[in-house]
Amino acid sequence: MLYYALVFLVVGLIAGVLNLAGVSTVAVQISWILFVIGIVLLVIHLVTGRTARVT
Repeated sequence: MLYYALVFLVVGLIAGVLNLAGVSTVAVQISWILFVIGIVLLVIHLVTGRTARVT
């Protein structure tokens, strides 16, 4: 999830350099949302302490 956030951030920055304001705004907003979701999932995973069980 954080990988996709980084990809959208890079797309947003490139679109910003090329003066494509609409594309840049949407890409940066998507990257921010994915980043926040990724951090929330990471915190939930760390709090619950679940690990993979080997059978």
